[in-house]
Amino acid sequence: MTAGPLRADPGTLLVEAAGPRPPLDYYLVLAEPNPAAEVEGIVVEEFARHANFSTAGLDSAGWTPSGDGWWSSASFSRSMRTDRELLARVVPTSRGGAERVHRQLGGGQLPVEAVLRTYFRDHQPFTTAPPLRLGPAQPPSGFHDRRVYRVLFAKDLREDQLANLRTLWQPAVDGAPRSPGSVVAGHRDQGGDRFAWDVRRVGRGLAWCLDVTVLLRTTATGTLGATLYELTNVMRRHGLIPVTTERFA
Repeated sequence: MTAGPLRADPGTLLVEAAGPRPPLDYYLVLAEPNPAAEVEGIVVEEFARHANFSTAGLDSAGWTPSGDGWWSSASFSRSMRTDRELLARVVPTSRGGAERVHRQLGGGQLPVEAVLRTYFRDHQPFTTAPPLRLGPAQPPSGFHDRRVYRVLFAKDLREDQLANLRTLWQPAVDGAPRSPGSVVAGHRDQGGDRFAWDVRRVGRGLAWCLDVTVLLRTTATGTLGATLYELTNVMRRHGLIPVTTERFA
């Protein structure tokens, strides 16, 4: 597990979405692609968001027991999503899991998230574009806005992971037919707003995506951001690595 050079770009402008900051994402990097393999290091990440919750960029920091403290490398985070050998060794975990490994490997207490963010020194900006139009332009009666988001993921889902997602989300569908191509679907109403989502393969089966359709009756954008994070994190905890969030409408 090798860190890239530290680079800080003071000219990078990040546009933060409204609402409280979600927790960081934690990953373990194994020495080899085997669930029982030794842990080689820990990676902590955070996506920067535009005000509409699409991805503006990615910050990350890594730690290895043999290294000299925490390091930051945008190229390593890119490789976590594109290098098949590295992908096979990256395992999403919770903060509690990262804390246990950090202690076991001799790092002591894992720093709080405010401190971990100070180790983000190599920001990876994402190319932005106006939202594509996917579906009808006007929301249904009673709603003031309709949005469609697509969250792309690297890695693959095993059959048992898909089964777990269906157990978690499928009862909420109430027998409604899934959209073409989806393998898991769910929906919920929250505070008057309506969320519906589908999980499907994309890119000729090379990746997975989570498509979320949002009908807004309220102006509580914090609820929208929290729901997108929650759904994305469920997928992450089932083994996938989020790549980007795009807005289609």
